Amino acid sequence: MRTQSDKKTQSIVHDQLSSCLKTNLTYIKEQLGHSTDLVVRHLHIGSKKNGMAICYLDGLVEKETIRDQFMSQVKRQAFSAKDPQKLKEEVENLITAVSAVEHVRLFNDLFKHLMAGDSILLIDQVKSGLIIDTKGGNSREIDMVTTQEVVRGPKEGFVERLESNIALVRRRLKDRNFWLKSYSIGTKTQTTVVIGYLNGIVNPDIVKEVEERLSRIKIDAILESGNIEEFIQDDMYSPFPTVYNSERPDAIAAGILEGKVAIFVDGTPFVLLVPTLFVDFLKSSEDYYQRSDISTMIRCLRVLAFFIALLTPSFYIAVTLFHQEMLPTTLLTSLAAQREGIPFPAFIEALIMEVTFELLREAGVRLPSSVGSAISIVGALVLGQAAVEAGIVSPMMVIVVSFTAISSFVFPSYNLAISIRMLRFVFMMLAASFGLYGIFTGFLLMVFHLASLRSFGIPYLFPLAPFSFSGQRDVFWRAPLAQSKERPHLLSQINTTKNQTEPSSKKEIDL
Repeated sequence: MRTQSDKKTQSIVHDQLSSCLKTNLTYIKEQLGHSTDLVVRHLHIGSKKNGMAICYLDGLVEKETIRDQFMSQVKRQAFSAKDPQKLKEEVENLITAVSAVEHVRLFNDLFKHLMAGDSILLIDQVKSGLIIDTKGGNSREIDMVTTQEVVRGPKEGFVERLESNIALVRRRLKDRNFWLKSYSIGTKTQTTVVIGYLNGIVNPDIVKEVEERLSRIKIDAILESGNIEEFIQDDMYSPFPTVYNSERPDAIAAGILEGKVAIFVDGTPFVLLVPTLFVDFLKSSEDYYQRSDISTMIRCLRVLAFFIALLTPSFYIAVTLFHQEMLPTTLLTSLAAQREGIPFPAFIEALIMEVTFELLREAGVRLPSSVGSAISIVGALVLGQAAVEAGIVSPMMVIVVSFTAISSFVFPSYNLAISIRMLRFVFMMLAASFGLYGIFTGFLLMVFHLASLRSFGIPYLFPLAPFSFSGQRDVFWRAPLAQSKERPHLLSQINTTKNQTEPSSKKEIDL
């Protein structure tokens, strides 16, 4: 004797929807474990009490759309068709006026749309359902950026909602050639990933490479764009990032205009941009909103800060331990007097201070914003003063570490700052072991490593290596916009001209 569950299972053949509405709803509830957020609303049609039902997941849909634009109209509508298939067509014509509608015949597709925030309309005696676009629910409103702030420029930043992020870029790129392609990655999360680029400007080989790398990702969950970044980066063991991320729509739009590919990931306010060059991490969106001379000066300060943040502690250790003859006698005497009574060598002294500051920096990030900054400032002042008075470190070491820390905050990109923080300890060890020879050797190895890196086939140090004369207009100095007429030729090999404006001529006005 067959049980009722066996009959249900037998009625669902090859994961296809059954013609029985009750069987379909029971199967959906069972597959979702009778979850409390599953909402099923039955709609009465004529004499049929349970002839139609709509189901959705609470919190993922716009309830106003379901209640006002759909359910109220269905209840008011007098359907004339008695045949279930014709009734489905009447309902579909009614819904199409207010929302996008698709057909679904397999439960796998049904659950995929259900988890994405769509509503499913099922009709009794019909072996297919209607997918109604009701995505929405609670999400964070568009707010100011928090990691890449500028003095002059747009203040709005990306949010966790994919559609909003794409719209922010679409508002800046009002071009029909701005194309988007969507992917679903993650067997459990089914995260929507969208790539965007300007057709006719982007190199087709770069787009193809991005698509291939995304298609090779096989994992259960994609929860943030950082997960995608780890899978598509060129060298996973390099301390330097080869994928750029930003929460600024104007920065992403500017990268797309240069011929790069943007990667949007649902559920995160950070958008990826590839290919990425090393000089991109030294640039800021504000550089293109200020005059060229001001932008050039600020960019040169960032380059100077790069060397200060990377090499200052190691140079101090090398000179103190191995190359005292390089210092003037007066300065050497002052340093010797400060280090009198210090029980540790310069390397241990610098290591203690650097580790302490890194702990304070991480504590300031993790603590609530109301007390985080206060803890960082007070902690650094108190610990630095107490360490000097206790005779653990010298005053000059406190100055060196503080100067280094200030320089590390100059970079617009947080990724590059982390790389410098890691490499700083490597150079400190080289300086403590071999002095200036160790520093120069380590720096040469770092340059060789940078020259060997590629980002989606593009040399990481371009336009420095390989050298491009036209590319120098936007590296260490920014040329006026009227003179910036070409895109990077390695990124965009189809349409390389971006500006045809002639510089304005000087004219005198007769008074």
